Amino acid sequence: MSILFVLLMFLLILTISYFRSPSPEVVVRAQPSLAPIATPKMERAFGLSIPEGYCFHPGHTWMVKEGPDNARIGLDSFAANLIGRIDRVDVIGENRWVRQGQKVMTIHSGDTVIDLVSPIEGVITVINKDAITDPKTILRDPYEKGWIATVKSPDLTFNQRNLVQGSMVAPWLQNSLTRLTGMVPQMAPAMAADGGLPVPGLLGQVEPDIRKKLMQEFFLA
Repeated sequence: MSILFVLLMFLLILTISYFRSPSPEVVVRAQPSLAPIATPKMERAFGLSIPEGYCFHPGHTWMVKEGPDNARIGLDSFAANLIGRIDRVDVIGENRWVRQGQKVMTIHSGDTVIDLVSPIEGVITVINKDAITDPKTILRDPYEKGWIATVKSPDLTFNQRNLVQGSMVAPWLQNSLTRLTGMVPQMAPAMAADGGLPVPGLLGQVEPDIRKKLMQEFFLA
C-alpha cells in the first residue's frame, strides 16, 4: 500500500511540474522580403517598346536574369494585349519544378482558359501574390510589377540559348503581329494603329475555332 502511495505522489508531482514549467519559446523567422524588380530600360524598334535584357520564349513569356541561376518570368506585352482581360491566374505553385516550354500558369479570361509556358527550367521559388491578387497589374505593367514568379534554374545559361533575345526580339514580335494579321485579317487596320500590338482583348472577340488556333499558334500550350 505504501509503495502504491509513493508512486501516486511521484506521478502527481511530475504532473504539477509539467503544467507549471514555462513553455519553450517559439522563434518565428521572418521570410526574406523580395526586392522589387528593377525598372527595365525600354527600347523602341519596329514601333514596339522592348525591355532591354529580357529574353523571350516563342510562347510569349519572358525571363530576366537576377543572378547566375535565378530569374523572374512573366508574359509579354503581345500576350497581354491579345488576352486583354484577366479574371484569374493560377500558377503551378512554389517549390514545383517546371521544364522549359512546360505549362507554368493558366489564365482565365471570361470563358476562355489559356495555358502559358515557362521560358526556363527550374524550381518556382516565389509567386508574385500582388499580381495574382490584382491581375490587371499584369496587363498594365507586364514587364515590371506584373511579373509572375521567380525561378531558380541550375541550367539558366543553357536555357537562355533557346530564347529570343537582343536584336532578334523586335523582328520576332513584328513577325508575330504579321502572322496574327494573316489569321485575323479584319483586325489589320486596328492593329496597325495600335503601334504594333494586337487589339486589346482580340482573343475574346473572335470565333471559338479561330480563338483555339490563335492560342495554339502563339502560346504553344
